[in-house]
Parts: sequence; structure tokens; C-alpha cells
Amino acid sequence: METTDSTCLLYKDIIGVQAPWEVTEVTKDEKIRKITVRIEHDSETAIKCPVCEQETKLYDHRIRTLRYLDTCQYETFLEVHVPRVSCKEDGVQQIPIPYAEKHSRFSSRFEKAIIVWLQDSPISAVAENFKLSWDEVDGIMQRAVKRGLSRRKKHKVKNMGIDETSYQKHHEYVTVILDKDRDSVIDVLDDRTAETLETWLKTQKSCNLSGLESISMDMWDPYIKAVKDNIPEAEQKIAFDRFHVSKHFNGALDKVRRREHKAFMKQAGESPLSKSRFQWLINSNRTDNRNTRRKDFLNLSRMNLETAKAWRIKETASSLWDYVYMNVAEAAWKKLLWWISHCRIPEIIKAGKTIKNYFWGILNAIRLKATNGMLEAKNNCIQRIKRMACGFRNRNRFRNAILFHLGKLDLFPSTV
Repeated sequence: METTDSTCLLYKDIIGVQAPWEVTEVTKDEKIRKITVRIEHDSETAIKCPVCEQETKLYDHRIRTLRYLDTCQYETFLEVHVPRVSCKEDGVQQIPIPYAEKHSRFSSRFEKAIIVWLQDSPISAVAENFKLSWDEVDGIMQRAVKRGLSRRKKHKVKNMGIDETSYQKHHEYVTVILDKDRDSVIDVLDDRTAETLETWLKTQKSCNLSGLESISMDMWDPYIKAVKDNIPEAEQKIAFDRFHVSKHFNGALDKVRRREHKAFMKQAGESPLSKSRFQWLINSNRTDNRNTRRKDFLNLSRMNLETAKAWRIKETASSLWDYVYMNVAEAAWKKLLWWISHCRIPEIIKAGKTIKNYFWGILNAIRLKATNGMLEAKNNCIQRIKRMACGFRNRNRFRNAILFHLGKLDLFPSTV
């Protein structure tokens, strides 16, 4: 393709080239379906040292080749002839260019397109669509997260959430720190030990924790210890909210169901509990009890089964979170704990002892109105991220993915 003034002018407008830069040549290679746009710095324009900003003399040029957005299915590259200056104070320096960030092999607009795609697609799909390697796309994601974290301004956190999530099998966990008011992930820590959380609380610079009012978390002793040792008046702020408490009740209920189902199958070869696991565990307040399957389940729940009894305890617990008066709430929970201790179901009694040991945090959750909606939603999003990526090989990539999708970071290059 021959270079014409109109072609150069067209690409100048498309790319947004402004003085002192200019498009000097556009070439097309039909065999490999590639377009190369040559961009040069005006030789008559004075050049400043990028460090001291003093006018200085030209030393030489270095060519930077940048991948740009495709032109009608032709891969497009920018061949930027970048001046280097010789400064008396700072030596030889390469001036920055307005089309890409330092050391990047992709234009800022191309990186922005990749970042937009990554918000809804796995790395492998984006790499295939843009004809890049997996590592190149992953590098763009990592740079975006690093860029976003560096731009994040320090802010006050009033209501914080601390949760654990697994990134692999075999109980490999990370700790997720959330700002519940901003609905965003603050950070992701390497494990779920007291030492790791304590180090983060002492050294983090991303937010101001002096005004903390509530800290929602699981009944996990290492978390509790780290917070108590580093946050003033932590015993009044730690809240074991509905989401984390319900996990204990659901876990105990499912153990009862499995044990009872196994006993039925061994004795009679069939069980009324077959294929009913989901119905026992879902929240009744979010379920339409009018459909046929749910009606069958409600009939099952009225049978003289330990599972049904455990389910009623679980349902009662889920209804005790909306009290306005603390003395009424405390009395209702104590009544439930008495019922649990006399129910003669080992799994539920064990869960009840756990709840009793951490009862103070449950009362804090009711007093502070520590809701679980955001924690639940973020947990679901993290699981979706894991499924989309088909798992993660290491914690650092898992951390980057969580912050990329849920950190509410400013991810785009500044030169877009």
C-alpha cells in the first residue's frame, strides 16, 4: 500500500496524533495482513530532558513497536521513533510517548480494550481473540492491578469484612479484606493465619482504620486474635454476622441429614431424604413455598426425623437477627441455645457450643446491624472468578484476579 497524505491524515485522526508528533508513513503487508503506522517527532521542535525538564540536544532515536487496535481485521502496529536526549545533568534519557506506558509493548488503547474484555472473559479467551499469548494478557492484567493500587487514595473504613476463601483443593486459603460501605475488596492476604492478618493491620497504607465501627468475620480464632491485638475496643466491634453463623448451622444440618440418610439406606434400602439436600439448606425466606417440590419438602419437614428437627432449629436461628431491642434479642438467642443443648442431636449440640462460645460477637452483629449481603455477594463473585479461570496455580494470580474484578480500581492506562 502506497503512503499518501490522506492515509497519514486518516491514521493521525484515528490514533489521535498531535504535534510535535506526526504520522510520516503507513504501510500494509497483505501476506500477513498487517498495517504499520510510522510516527516521528518533529525535528524542529525543541526537546526537553524528561527528568529535569531543561531544553537539551538530541542524542539519537530508538524505535518502539506497539500493538494497536486492529484496522478492518488487519493487525495494526505503531512504529514510534522515540528521541533520546543527551542531558548534562541526567545523561542520556528517552522521552515519554503519549501512546503507551513505559516499557509496554502495547498501545494504551489496545491495553484498555484487553482490560474491558477481561472483565467478562477468561484470559485464555481474550488471548485467542486478540491473537496474543496467555502470558501477554496476564501481564496486562497484572499491570492494570498494580496501576490501580498505586492510584488508590487512602480513605477511612467504617465497616470492614474479613473472610476466607480457598483458591485450590487441599485447604489452600487466602484472606479477603473488604470495605463493606464501598462494596469493594481492599486486599487479599496469602493465608488465614493470625500473623499474616496482624502484619497487614500494622503495615497497610491503603486505608485508615482509626474510625472502624464494625468488623464482620467468621468465628476463626486467628482472625479474632489478630484484630483484638491491633484494633482498639475490638470486642465491641467484632461481629459474627448471619452469613458466617448460618454456615455453622447449615454444616451441622447437612451432617445430620447424611448420617440419617445413610442409616435409612442401610436398614430399608431407601430413604425419604434422597435428593433433598438443597431443600434443607436454602433460605426459606427466599423460597416460593407454593411450588410442588417445595410442598413435598414441607411435608417431609413435618416427619419425625432428626434432620427435620435440626432444620427447624436452623430456621429459628435465621429469624433472630432483626430484633431492635438488645435485651429481647439476647433472651431469644439464649432460649434457642437452651433448645439446642437439649435436642439430643450430637451435630447440632456441637454447633450450639460453638455459637455459645462466640455469643458476644453475635450480639454485636445485631447491635451494629452488621448485614451479610455484601459478604455473600463477594463470595459468589470470587467463586465465579475461579470457575471462569478454571482455577489458579498460585496465590498471587488469584489475588490479582480478585482485585482486578472486585477492587474497584482505576485500571486503565493514563495515556488513553
